[in-house]
Amino acid sequence: MEKEIKKKIRPQQKQRRPGLEKNMNPVPETEPIDYPKEGKLKNKVALITGGDSGIGKAVALLFAKEGADVVIAYLSETKDAKETKKEIETYSRRCTLIKGDLGKENHCKKVIDITIKNHKKIDIIINNAGLHWESKSIEDITTEQLIKTFQNNFYSYFWITKYAIPYLQKGSCIINTASVTAYRGSPGLIDYSATKGAIISFTRSLSANLIDKGIRVNAVAPGPIWTPLIASSFKPTKNSEFGSDSPMKRAGQPNEVAPSFLFLASEDSRYISGQVLHPNGGEIVNG
Repeated sequence: MEKEIKKKIRPQQKQRRPGLEKNMNPVPETEPIDYPKEGKLKNKVALITGGDSGIGKAVALLFAKEGADVVIAYLSETKDAKETKKEIETYSRRCTLIKGDLGKENHCKKVIDITIKNHKKIDIIINNAGLHWESKSIEDITTEQLIKTFQNNFYSYFWITKYAIPYLQKGSCIINTASVTAYRGSPGLIDYSATKGAIISFTRSLSANLIDKGIRVNAVAPGPIWTPLIASSFKPTKNSEFGSDSPMKRAGQPNEVAPSFLFLASEDSRYISGQVLHPNGGEIVNG
């Protein structure tokens, strides 16, 4: 058997503990990373699914503030989408709205085609669209609901990414929205939690697959966040208590989650891939 040859990435060297930085070869880079004054995402193009409201909207606005043009793919909430576009344009950035069902493969391809036609490139993909229905028992989850949940919450992530890959360059990044339920489960959201678990595995596998191309893939797994999906999914009594069982005793706000996406989309996280951030109100999930 041939002896394995390890690639040397720096000269061999040794110092007495604790060591002197000036004697290292190369000297570690400790200066703050230099960013354009206009923002961390200057002239980037970000595609955000489910970007019309909630977490997606908060991410879209923060990205626009940091210099990115934004494409928002949404299901049917045109009023919210138009308002989000209006707010994005206050930052002097472009915004394209694309309405349609991301649970259909041909529409996911259409989203990518329109993005390239209008913006000529894609730098950042935020797979964020999500739906859920509360069910007391697995017996209450119909096959129709199961399929729809996976089509919207997981297949759309797969299809959007698949059709975007030919246009992504070194330095591009993909960020998937998972959930705390992927780690601890949810007795009333079995199918939803299963899709989020799939997203975690998808993120890790895709990261390993694309790392040699210089494309980073990460995820954000929010805890209870106050969004229109929550208000429209649960009963009023549950909505009034939503998030009170988190360690911080409250639900988070979308703008408390958006900075996690900005971090993963910017050069701040250039040495991070295949990982998950957990803005969840203090719940420890060891993920």
